[in-house]
Amino acid sequence: MNKILSLFLAIAAGLLVVYSTIFVVDQKSHAIVFAFGEVKSVISEPGLHFKLPPPFQNVLFLDKRILTIDSADADRFITAEKKNILVDSYVKWQISEPKLYYVSFSGDERRAKDRLSQIVKAALNDEITKRTVREVISGERGKVMEAIKSKVAEEAKQIGVEIVDVRLKRVDYVEQINNSVYDRMKAERLRVANELRSTGAAESEKIRADADRQRIVILAEAYREAEQIRGAGDAEASQIYAQAFGQNPEFYKFYRSLEAYRASFKNKSDIVVVDPNSEFFKYFKAPGTSGNNSSSRNK
Repeated sequence: MNKILSLFLAIAAGLLVVYSTIFVVDQKSHAIVFAFGEVKSVISEPGLHFKLPPPFQNVLFLDKRILTIDSADADRFITAEKKNILVDSYVKWQISEPKLYYVSFSGDERRAKDRLSQIVKAALNDEITKRTVREVISGERGKVMEAIKSKVAEEAKQIGVEIVDVRLKRVDYVEQINNSVYDRMKAERLRVANELRSTGAAESEKIRADADRQRIVILAEAYREAEQIRGAGDAEASQIYAQAFGQNPEFYKFYRSLEAYRASFKNKSDIVVVDPNSEFFKYFKAPGTSGNNSSSRNK
């Protein structure tokens, strides 16, 4: 029984020793093999690998993926025109030289991020102090990011890190300057708005005056044309009347007298005081009647 137990323990110990010599490197990791604290080899290819059992050799895994340093708070910088601005940036990086990276930071990712943040901040300060706010925000923003990336990449290479990208997420004035900038922008917009209103009002008055002038001209021309047409019509009517009544002047006199009678006695209450023997009542008299009889009838 003791022999069986001993054999089982020996097999278990052997399996543990064999298991401790096997390690797997996946596609997202670097593996550093140490022998008594000294870097023996660096393995970046994924797969199954072997080593000596501890304490003869140990393995440390480092992240092979692209990592991000995203600043929690924006940093303050001074531009070439001595204005304070806040810059919020982020960095994409990855371990390119695992052995150098380990020597620099003992594999501590937090220390590596702190060091890279300092490098990025120094590069930002160098580039922003040489440029104006307008250049940093829009004019030369691309150039600023490229210059920062170049500087950071050069220093990061010395600690076993490759810089994939550096970006400026936000560039803004500090709060004290923001208020004055917004007030200035508001005043400028109000000035432009008032100028546009004044221009619009002047243009409106101009259009209204032109419309009124055109209206007066059109009405005057229409009145003149109407008077010309009316005059031509009256002339033509007079000509037609003259031709028509010229054929029988006596009938024309009679017709005109009837129109005068109609106009004079339009209402029953109308009263006309004239001499009964006047020419006005010529056609009221029947042929062959005396003046007295006619006078009595007219009354």
